[in-house]
Amino acid sequence: IWRSRVAVAGQRRVNYYVKHLMQDGEGKVNKAMEWLAENKDPKIICHPAVVMFSDVFWGQLANKYFLIGRLYFLFMLVVFLSSQSVLKNLHDEIEDETEEQYIAIFACRLIIYLGSLTRLIFQQIRFFIADCCAGATTKLAGFLPVPNYLFSFQQFGSLVLTISLVLMLVLEPILHCLSGDTDKLFSPRCKESKDITDAYSILSAVAMLLYWLLLTDLTVFSMRFSAFLLVIGRVASEVGLFLGALIYLIAAFSGAISSLKQNLSDFAGMHWSALSLWEIALGIYPSSHFSSVIQTEFVMIAVSLFVIMIAIFLLNLLIAQLNGAYQVVYEDMVGYARLNRAQIIVTTLEQVSQKRWFHFLQNQKFEERLEFGEGDIGLPGGLQVTEPANANPTTVDSIRRFGGSTSRTMPWPEEANLDGGDDDKFERLEKLIVRATKNMGAP
Repeated sequence: IWRSRVAVAGQRRVNYYVKHLMQDGEGKVNKAMEWLAENKDPKIICHPAVVMFSDVFWGQLANKYFLIGRLYFLFMLVVFLSSQSVLKNLHDEIEDETEEQYIAIFACRLIIYLGSLTRLIFQQIRFFIADCCAGATTKLAGFLPVPNYLFSFQQFGSLVLTISLVLMLVLEPILHCLSGDTDKLFSPRCKESKDITDAYSILSAVAMLLYWLLLTDLTVFSMRFSAFLLVIGRVASEVGLFLGALIYLIAAFSGAISSLKQNLSDFAGMHWSALSLWEIALGIYPSSHFSSVIQTEFVMIAVSLFVIMIAIFLLNLLIAQLNGAYQVVYEDMVGYARLNRAQIIVTTLEQVSQKRWFHFLQNQKFEERLEFGEGDIGLPGGLQVTEPANANPTTVDSIRRFGGSTSRTMPWPEEANLDGGDDDKFERLEKLIVRATKNMGAP
């Protein structure tokens, strides 16, 4: 990185020599971005040179390909939402549902099965074969090989979504009712579909949540939203620990209360006791039922101890853990967001054609020499931008110039100011002025 010592109109000229970070010796995509993404260091990924060439990759090449794929996925989400949540609830009564409504629902589901399910199956097969051929597998429990692509949240979620849609297709009520006795075309209501409707609706709800969760990678377009989402993922493990402790306490106290001599219907057996304690922990236990709990002395004592453990101890401990985890992640959350974008860039660049890649390189004009100043021609292989003059104060020019012949046979001129001449004094004076200005502006 070269920064000019001279600022013009509040802007400083900056040259980033990143040619060989973006392309290799053969003119193809350099693996530097892939290595940085695999290294997963949130500090290196925020180096100005890395930020520069990764933003160029993203802004001029990768984001268009990524957006096209996400827009297709968003379209499928809208179609799925229409068929599962909107169209089927247009009327309050079943008798008011029309044949046109059923046809629209069938058309939407047909688009999902043909346009989304087939695409997801193809992607899963492609990633599975690629990892198996490359030997990119990890053994779970020491014996079960699992392809590495499944350790990505997006890819694992895509696999679960694929399985959900396949099961929905198998249990599709409209298909089961085609051979049944229905008075309306494509009606999902018949005797043949009565036993599978509940299972189908559960799978539909799971698939709906997965569609929305997989759409969250659109936050990569904004570092702020992406960093926020990644912080949520980093601190979610603390919530998991809290839920584990809560389930443990519910199991312990439900067993204890069930062993007491009491005739409360809400605590008649361990399963009902566990359900009642879960409702108490969430604050949804009916307040009118507490009167019967109070009348049973030992049950009241057990429930009181449970509430104290949950409300006073576990909840406050959860808050402390979330604060501690957030403070640890906060310093590097932008770095983690950039790592997430880097992984998407690497994946997207694999889909870019050679023609599009060489056109991209031509637009960068790496062969042109960059100016150090007006008329001061420098070195090729970089990108030139401007930044605010106060962003990175530069008092010493990193390039030293010497007069005389440029012949290689001539001896290198000696530096005349090694003993602290006028130039050195002016540099020290300038640094002193900059330091004093900062101290004056400090609160």
